[in-house]
Amino acid sequence: MTTDFLLLAFILLGAGAVAVPIATRLGLGSVLGYLIAGIVISPILAALHVDVVAIQHFAEFGVVMMLFLVGLELQPRTLWEMRGRLLGLGGLQVLGTTAIVTAAAIALGQPWTVALAIGLVLSLSSTAIVLQTLNEKGLMRSDGGQASFSVLLFQDIAVIPMLALIPLLAMPELAQEAASHVADTEEHDAGLSLVAGLPGWQAALVTIAAIASVVAGGIYLTRPVFRYIAMANLRELFVATALLFIVGIALLMSLVGLSPALGTFIAGVVLANSEYRHELESDINPFRGLLLGLFFMTVGAGINFVLLSENPFSIIGMTLGLMVIKATVLMALAWIFRLRGADKWLFSLGLAQAGEFGFVLLSFTVANFVMPEAVADRLSLIVALSMLLTPLLFILFERVILPRFDGKNAREADEIDSKGQIIVAGIGRFGGVVNRMLLAAGYETTVLDYSASQLETLRAFDVRVFYGDATRADLLEAAGIAEARMLVIAIDQREATTELVRHVTSTYPHVYVIARAMDRHHVYELWAAGCRDIIRDTFDSSVRAGRSAYEALGIHPYEAERLARIYVDDDRHLLREMADLYDPEVPTHLNEPYVKRARELSAERMEAMAKGGGAFRDRAHSAWLRPSEQDRAATEERQD
Repeated sequence: MTTDFLLLAFILLGAGAVAVPIATRLGLGSVLGYLIAGIVISPILAALHVDVVAIQHFAEFGVVMMLFLVGLELQPRTLWEMRGRLLGLGGLQVLGTTAIVTAAAIALGQPWTVALAIGLVLSLSSTAIVLQTLNEKGLMRSDGGQASFSVLLFQDIAVIPMLALIPLLAMPELAQEAASHVADTEEHDAGLSLVAGLPGWQAALVTIAAIASVVAGGIYLTRPVFRYIAMANLRELFVATALLFIVGIALLMSLVGLSPALGTFIAGVVLANSEYRHELESDINPFRGLLLGLFFMTVGAGINFVLLSENPFSIIGMTLGLMVIKATVLMALAWIFRLRGADKWLFSLGLAQAGEFGFVLLSFTVANFVMPEAVADRLSLIVALSMLLTPLLFILFERVILPRFDGKNAREADEIDSKGQIIVAGIGRFGGVVNRMLLAAGYETTVLDYSASQLETLRAFDVRVFYGDATRADLLEAAGIAEARMLVIAIDQREATTELVRHVTSTYPHVYVIARAMDRHHVYELWAAGCRDIIRDTFDSSVRAGRSAYEALGIHPYEAERLARIYVDDDRHLLREMADLYDPEVPTHLNEPYVKRARELSAERMEAMAKGGGAFRDRAHSAWLRPSEQDRAATEERQD
């Protein structure tokens, strides 16, 4: 290991460690922090004669890993449901942007072949920056985030026909000029390939076989391999095997001329239902983060400030012009595909940059005599600048645009033409289970949710739901809250849940309210707002896990169930004791009555345990009894 390598690693890691926390603290996001770090250290890297482009090619493997992780989150059925947006949004975005950019390049004096190559290169957006930022800001699940992902996935697929088309645009004069260097170029660029020199139909068969082997290997090979590796009980061996798996797929895709990111994405989708999915996620994620950070720094360090200083107005003008063109095309598509409110702005601004595949395609165009090197250098600078400006667009969206749509949705709420006695607000994982149980028991429900994509999915399975924000008083009235017996609040927003409880319990006191709480303190807030039936998000599943742990330790199932119920009763008793003392305006550790009572209850529990039999001894004998004859009779009467 050389001193130069250690010095380079120290500079890169140090720059990231200093810049990213500052950028995050200022609300700029980690991507902009990495880009700024790269710009700052670029003179040092130049003085050390570091090949930034070579490092960038290595760091691009972080994009490959990211697509693998994205694939793990998508089951094949979900991917199939995305086909409309994938082909519609993605296809129209690439075609529309290519057409407009090509026309603009011709207007600026470029031959049509060069102009078309420019249009193809600049039609792509940055998967690395957009997906990282969407995940970081929690926007990936929004309609705008899902639409953006559909476009990025289509672009990744579109690189394949672009690589086939671009050589056909070669300029004879460039080819003749470089003819004397062809032999050397081929010698240096020649690499391993399974399809080089094959007729078209044979290359297609080899390519299809490679994709089929990835799918078949993911289904039939990975489980026994990972099971075998897991038997060694060595975490580092599992990590190495996971990396081997991804590198192998990327290598196979490269050998047949496909995108490595596309190949690993397919493998991730195949493994989405695997029992090793979460282990793979936790093992690959740190490598993905490191490589993406390195990639962003190389983008910042690779900006050619000399070329920019020589042509500042034309370069900056073309960069802004490109982003305006792409944002306009995306805005039109958002209108066609009914993205509304903040989602259309997220979709339009988030994808308005050129992408990392642009660097690859520009090198490819120069190598195939499609584009003069001077033009490619300018375009590389435009690509890098547009990527640098992207985090600023996300900040603009978050601080200026999003607040304008906060609390309201541009899409009109559905007209509610049937009213049940039970209203369910929110039909995610929590509300979905509640609704299915109520329907199974024969009750009619009115379900409200404001995720358009979620509703479209549910309606495909004949689930009756209405689009609308359940926290709006007028929508609740339209849903029949005045005549309802019960309101189940299962929305994700903590503050909105509390406010909805406060509104309903004060305005419609006859309505029985069941609310979902995010944590113990949220229970106190909901209690103070008037709700008396509060369900903590993960409490019941945790209790079931504890009961299973009892049984695994040899405790009889009846005794395990009894202890679990006693724990639940004891915890409910503690919550009730502390709820009246909780003050949301005062930090818990500064709330003296709260702290004093918590210490008293803790001391009581410790004293009970010291006497033997556990803290719940006194209540253990009466906490759970088998059903009596009267209970059975009452049950039979209800069933009749």
